Amino acid sequence: MKKVLNLMLILLMAAGTLFAGGQQETAAADVADVNEVEVLHWWTSGGEAAALNVLKEDLETKGISWTDSPVAGGGGDQAMTVLRSRATAGNPPVAVQMLGFDILDWADLGFLADLNDVAAAENWDAVVPEALKYFSKYDGQWIAAPVNVHSTNWIWANKEILDGLGIAMPQTWDEFIMAMEKIQASGKIALAHGGQAWQDATMFDSCVIAAGGPEFYKKTMVDLDEAALKSDTMVDAFKKMSQLRSFVDDNFSGRDWNLASAMVIEGQAAFQMMGDWAKGEFKAAGLEPGTDFYFSRTPGTDGTVTFNSDQFVMFDVAPEYQNAQKELAKAIMAPSFQVAFNLVKGSVPARTDISDAEFDAAGKKGMADLAMASKNGTLFGSMAHGHSAPAGVKQAMYDVITSHFNGVYSDEEAAMELAAAVASAK
Repeated sequence: MKKVLNLMLILLMAAGTLFAGGQQETAAADVADVNEVEVLHWWTSGGEAAALNVLKEDLETKGISWTDSPVAGGGGDQAMTVLRSRATAGNPPVAVQMLGFDILDWADLGFLADLNDVAAAENWDAVVPEALKYFSKYDGQWIAAPVNVHSTNWIWANKEILDGLGIAMPQTWDEFIMAMEKIQASGKIALAHGGQAWQDATMFDSCVIAAGGPEFYKKTMVDLDEAALKSDTMVDAFKKMSQLRSFVDDNFSGRDWNLASAMVIEGQAAFQMMGDWAKGEFKAAGLEPGTDFYFSRTPGTDGTVTFNSDQFVMFDVAPEYQNAQKELAKAIMAPSFQVAFNLVKGSVPARTDISDAEFDAAGKKGMADLAMASKNGTLFGSMAHGHSAPAGVKQAMYDVITSHFNGVYSDEEAAMELAAAVASAK
């Protein structure tokens, strides 16, 4: 991605359309503040839209209107395509929902605003975890406001199906497979899944941990160690993906993640392996964790947390938009908003100074797991969600993982292909 962005920057300079230039012209005039923010995002599902509305309403109380620019697509790839087009035209939005290494790529090109004044006034450095600040700051400059922490290694289950078959929530990988075999034999779909690259990779994150533990995950997904990537342990991770493939329905290809969640909610399927944003779909359907549906860490990953953090990246915009932009950043990091938003979204706050008192059972577990993993050194950025390696490496992994899931490679071939793809993408 960085190569693509650098090419864009060259084109922008040649055309004389760098947005910063337009800002300098605007700054010469005495202009009134524009109390409006345009936000580019991909939160379009029911639970996501409800969570985003919390932020919109909060800003409205401050006299700031919200111009919505949604781009459907759960992994955000389509939104980034739109953003690249708009930045090339010299017309970036005020703020953009963004993940992981994508943030650092844009910062490296100098497109992002300096939020240090807001961060200092609001004491962000003291309350944001170091793992998040790695993506929120660039060369000591705050460039983004983290709105949440999602953990990605969860399973969600239909309580009625499991109770009816006498199945307890599985705690080990073998128990998970045996439970799905029993469900499949009953005529139900065992595993609801959407055949999109980022969804395949989300499951793969957990398979890597289940195969080799947190140290192996770090060595392969973060350190990108070639020997580990093509090891027998990685073959085992792909074997686990092959097991999962045998439990999805024939119509999985291209299905959006929230439609897979709906299959579990409506009793068509028993399990879904998905990040905690899936809980937002259950909550939007009026269901409560523990009471109406089951949840747990993906079997084989307990004690480890893979995460992503949705952040609102602030682009360097004309002076008349900067006051509204700063108010947006303040609103995102306000404790009251962090609670209200994450209660709806299914995630947990990006601040460490917030009580879990208002959160449901899954939220309390999420906050406790996050704190414990951070303390124990088992908190890792999710490869699937762009928090363990740069975008080019992530995409190279996606290609191999999805090809394997669709039968192009054997388990052994996939491990070798993965190592080769990462080596080429570095």
